[in-house]
Amino acid sequence: MTDRELRKLNRRELIEILIDLTDENETLKAECEELRRQLSERAVKIGAVGSIAEACLQINGVFESAQRAAEQYLETIRLLSVDSAQRAVEQYLEDIRTVQPEYIAKAE
Repeated sequence: MTDRELRKLNRRELIEILIDLTDENETLKAECEELRRQLSERAVKIGAVGSIAEACLQINGVFESAQRAAEQYLETIRLLSVDSAQRAVEQYLEDIRTVQPEYIAKAE
């Protein structure tokens, strides 16, 4: 509405327009506050998602370290069992070498 049109209105019409505008203003303020609240909630959710992603990365790092440690442990066990088997074979051969002359002497 132009200034000229507003000046032609009587007092009652102006008060009605003012009441309508006040109601609309209150409605818009409430809507604005609701939108701000929703935006704040989304910001918190986005922050939480970021925190969850960081936690997942840290957990993955822990799992990777645990996996490497387990692989090293298994490799050590494998090497120890191979070394133990080699020592057992060497001991067996040594025993045969020491016992063999006795069996040969008995056989003769």
